[in-house]
Amino acid sequence: MSSQTTNPRTTFEYKPGVPAEYEDDPIHGEVMKLNMGPQHPATHGVLQLQLALDGELMRDINPVVGFLHRGKEKTCESLGWAKFFPHTDRLDYVQPLLNNVGYALALEKLADIEVPERGQVIRVVLMEVSRIAAHLIYLGTTGIDLGAVTMFFNTFKEREKIYTILDAYTGHRMNNTYVRIGGVYSDVDETVEGMLREFLEQFEAQVDEFEGLLTGNRIWYDRNRNVGAITKEQALAWSLTGPNLRGTGVEWDLRKSQPYSGYADYDFEVPVGTIGDCYDRYLVRVEEMRQSTKIALQALDRLAKSRGAAVLAEDRRYILPPRQKVQSSMEELIHQFKIVTDLRLPKGEAYSGVESSKGELGFFVASDGTSEPLRCHIRAPGLMNVQVIPLLAEGRLFSDMVALIGSLDFVMGEVDR
Repeated sequence: MSSQTTNPRTTFEYKPGVPAEYEDDPIHGEVMKLNMGPQHPATHGVLQLQLALDGELMRDINPVVGFLHRGKEKTCESLGWAKFFPHTDRLDYVQPLLNNVGYALALEKLADIEVPERGQVIRVVLMEVSRIAAHLIYLGTTGIDLGAVTMFFNTFKEREKIYTILDAYTGHRMNNTYVRIGGVYSDVDETVEGMLREFLEQFEAQVDEFEGLLTGNRIWYDRNRNVGAITKEQALAWSLTGPNLRGTGVEWDLRKSQPYSGYADYDFEVPVGTIGDCYDRYLVRVEEMRQSTKIALQALDRLAKSRGAAVLAEDRRYILPPRQKVQSSMEELIHQFKIVTDLRLPKGEAYSGVESSKGELGFFVASDGTSEPLRCHIRAPGLMNVQVIPLLAEGRLFSDMVALIGSLDFVMGEVDR
């Protein structure tokens, strides 16, 4: 099913560029080169934009990436299969558990490992809570970029609640690394379940409050409507996925179109936009937070019915025993360490993607049967989001750039890898 976002805009014909009165600007014709970033709060990371300005108009835009490049893909090839999990946290670091699951699914596909049902349900809860947390980052930081400072504090108050829950479950507020090949590291106890339910049951009211501050706000509306519009055809040609694609009206969500982790059994809708501008992308993400809440509550109901079931596959070729089954003898600890450091997956290759908060996050892995991956490549949706900036910005006012960057929603740790 799909649901059109409620769009309070008035009907208008989209025309690229700027109002006609700006074409008569006395400065028109003089080009000034300007560097925006890489140290700039509104570039959402170490991104440099080389701009050619004709007065207030942006005539040429060149995004420069690579300032945060850490060689993560090559690191995977040298570290080995299991030890790369903590490094996936550092890709899109506002949603580490989603990254963990994406990598785990590729390895499980390669080794033909079936994750127990309860382990899949826990993963769904973690992924949807991570999606909410990532969209809160978008909403808060884009709000403060455009002058809505209150939004930053409101969204981060909710994100702090998520940090507290993840800390109670994993022992870490960020960079949790709690997903394993074959499932998750340990079960969710009733205390954490209660914390999750309490958060989710009050969260939709908070989303309503966010919309009350922004959706009908004249400043927010004017700063985002008719800015950065992109057609369905352009979005597909530039490999956009996630909210940036769905904002154009394309109903494409991997959770529906290519279900994984049992998503086919959950009841939720895929929100889509109309013309694909900054305002549509905002409306899509707001509705996605509501849908993620709905999915996570369904998953919690399933957890309540399956307490005590396995959360990790029983396959000792590739998977360590759950935490409570690990013996304390030195010999056993040495044995477990060898499994991790000398983990060998079958020869072959596999690709698996997940619907992250930014779009399709995919991992391609190739194995020659040794403990070191032959190849690891990450399909980072943030990179696709950055590369479309020149298309959306050319001919627009320089003041629109901040709204454009925020609406595309990327994290440079994932872009550069």
